[in-house]
Amino acid sequence: MAHEGSAPATHFENPGLPPHRPRQADVNPAAAKRAERQIVVLFAISIIGTIGTVVAWSLVPPGDTPSSMRLSNFLIGFGLFLSLMGIGAAAVHWAKTLMNDHEKVEMRHQQRSSDETRAAAVEVLKEGAADSGIGRRGVLKGAAVTSLALFPLAIAVPLIGDVGGSWDVSKLKHTIWRKGVKLTTDPAGRPIKAADVTIGSVFHVIPENLEEVDAHDRLNQKAKAVVLLVRLDPKDLKEAEDRKGWSYDGIVAYSKICTHVGCPVALYEQQTHHLLCPCHQSTFDVADGAKVVFGPAKRPLPQLPIEVDDEGYLVAQSDFHEPVGPSFWERLK
Repeated sequence: MAHEGSAPATHFENPGLPPHRPRQADVNPAAAKRAERQIVVLFAISIIGTIGTVVAWSLVPPGDTPSSMRLSNFLIGFGLFLSLMGIGAAAVHWAKTLMNDHEKVEMRHQQRSSDETRAAAVEVLKEGAADSGIGRRGVLKGAAVTSLALFPLAIAVPLIGDVGGSWDVSKLKHTIWRKGVKLTTDPAGRPIKAADVTIGSVFHVIPENLEEVDAHDRLNQKAKAVVLLVRLDPKDLKEAEDRKGWSYDGIVAYSKICTHVGCPVALYEQQTHHLLCPCHQSTFDVADGAKVVFGPAKRPLPQLPIEVDDEGYLVAQSDFHEPVGPSFWERLK
């Protein structure tokens, strides 16, 4: 410690490295063998987790009910946890018990090393591989390679074949909205009269014919067909010439599926007529064709053409005139 008025220190003595403290595995072959068996068990847990994930994807699909979804998500998530945890814990335990733990100091050199230094670096890498003990521990090497080789299956299998879902993109181009289908409240399914929609009010809407869909496919069809219904003062509404007949007395209906990555767009700000996507803050102007005014979305929300039937209920004129949701490879716009 410098005293008041003394000259500042210009250098410090190198304290050096602390003495190396050998581990049990360094001095006791039995401890080293025990650590090796523990690492093999951890890699085996990873292998079991990967296989379990694939089996869960195949035999326990999400289904259409909350309970089946919870069970499927739990089994898949638990399998992925075991798969990743096993690899990570095995790698950490391996490094702490079997790999070389001697601290080494390498002096700083110019950025471009000499050929001799580079050759020495290769030798160091070879020495490190030897220190890890993988060359003389066949069971450990086999467990590590097997767990690492199998782990990608936990991600790849759900993306291929029927296990990953249907790749028929034609199903994404249409919904079950048809001419004359009533707009009903979600989830009650109560038909909506135009007279019940006041300026500034918002309705979450599903098609009346949703109950006619097979129960196995009902959730998928609902996910594509959900709509947000809003009534504005007609003088605030800006409509393109080809869409002037798509609304009714200031009532407009737009898909709730964000055109960015498909999150539900359901946060409506009455004063600005803005719809906000809670996932990535894409913002759409309901008063101006649901055009994007902020955020990563690149396209307006698709509009559902609506009209009123003889009883005063709001009904669809047709399906959406464009695919709903985010882009896919066969979408033209």
